[in-house]
Amino acid sequence: MKNEKCPVLNFTEQIGGKWKLPILNAIRKNGSLRFGKIHQIVEGVSRKVLTDQLKGLEKDKLIIRKQFEEIPPRVEYSLTDKANGLNEVFEAIGKWSNTVDK
Repeated sequence: MKNEKCPVLNFTEQIGGKWKLPILNAIRKNGSLRFGKIHQIVEGVSRKVLTDQLKGLEKDKLIIRKQFEEIPPRVEYSLTDKANGLNEVFEAIGKWSNTVDK
C-alpha cells in the first residue's frame, strides 16, 4: 500500500495556526481587501504577523496579491480558486461552532 500523507496533516500544514483561517475567512466574506481592512477585521493580529501570514498564504497559492500602479500605491488581496474550494469547510466550521457550548 502506498504511504499516503494524512489529509488532516496536509490541511494543517497549509492553513494551520491561529491566523490563516481567520484571514482567509475575512477575504472570503468581504471580497478583495486591502491590508488595513484585513487588519481591522481580524482582531488581535499584529501588523507583522499579518504581513507574514499573507506572504505565506500567497506562497501557498491561497491568495492573490494585486498591486496597483498608483500613487500612493494600493495593494489588494483576494482568494484563489484553490482557497475558494474551502467554502464548504468554512460553512461546516460555522455550523459546528454554533453547536459547541460556550
